[in-house]
Amino acid sequence: MSKKRDYYEILGVAKNASADDIKKAYRKLAVKLHPDKNPGDHTAENNFKELGEAYEAISDPDKRAAYDRYGHAAFAQGGGAARGGADFHDPMDIFREVFGGGGGGGGNIFEQFFGGGGGGGGRSERESRQRGSDLRYDMQITLEEAAFGAEKEIEVSKPSACGACNGSGAEKGSRVVTCHTCGGRGQVVTSRGFFQVAQTCPRCKGTGQTVEKPCGECRGEGRSEQSTRIKLKIPAGIEDGSRLRSTGNGEAGVRGGQAGDLYVVIHVKEHDVFEREESNLFCDMPIHFSMATLGGEIKVHTLHGEATLKIPAGTQSGTIFKIRGKGMPELGSGDMGDLNVRTVIAVPKKLTPEQKHKLQEFAELLGDEVPPPHKSFFERAKEFFQ
Repeated sequence: MSKKRDYYEILGVAKNASADDIKKAYRKLAVKLHPDKNPGDHTAENNFKELGEAYEAISDPDKRAAYDRYGHAAFAQGGGAARGGADFHDPMDIFREVFGGGGGGGGNIFEQFFGGGGGGGGRSERESRQRGSDLRYDMQITLEEAAFGAEKEIEVSKPSACGACNGSGAEKGSRVVTCHTCGGRGQVVTSRGFFQVAQTCPRCKGTGQTVEKPCGECRGEGRSEQSTRIKLKIPAGIEDGSRLRSTGNGEAGVRGGQAGDLYVVIHVKEHDVFEREESNLFCDMPIHFSMATLGGEIKVHTLHGEATLKIPAGTQSGTIFKIRGKGMPELGSGDMGDLNVRTVIAVPKKLTPEQKHKLQEFAELLGDEVPPPHKSFFERAKEFFQ
């Protein structure tokens, strides 16, 4: 009977190695020695089993303490309560637990490394049901809808579960069987010189299963193109470019697989009056020269109704007045931004003779020299620089 090798030696770690170092060492060697990587190599298969036993022994603190004290005798049958005899698990179960997080969830890691289910077995029913793809939908909304929120209904044409077969892909009474081409792995491996190339199985399209009699409606895929109406809630304060996720409203999965998600990208339409910067709004407010000079009050239209704005005497064009709390809501916080009103002095295009006379008198009182109205801009500029 051959002598059992030291567990630390098998894993290639020191006796004081941390739990993370032990797990890293196991992962590296497990991929190298896995039977699917070494078909027909009994030495690699035995080393894989030995590796699993070693990892199980020293990854568990209690078992490791017993092994450090008693060696392999700690796990010998009839070893006594003090040494706690142990029955080691299947090395494939250990592999799935380490790579897949336990609970038989290692399907993805098998596909990544070996192109199919581990340990030579076929895919599980859950693994054969491929998840549907995610979808994108671009939606344009108004600034008002972004400010107050809204409920929208959109229509999306997408692969949905077939109503004739309830997504199974099989005619009534027909069975789902393991694919004979790939043996349930979902991939076929071909040799090209020194290399092996894994490709998606052309028969089952990677599911690892086929149906005896495909559904006539969906041709065995379990889904068909359908138009679906989906309701969406637009939250108040949403910004341009934001994405909303509608879980399960993407493409249906193949043969009853989980549906993908729908991502709605929001585009806020430009407003005729307001410009937005995060939660603040900006707008231009034309005021008469007399209002800017003498001061007064004006009514300002906001997204939340009318507001009164006091204009102090001597206000210059471009002055910005802030109206607090009349901007956009901050998404998720309930706080409100501000409305910033920028004054623009409105110059009348047409004046009556009396208005012109009064304005001329006003200019003279200010000491301005008003050039004759018939002179052009270039003539006035020439006189200015002389």
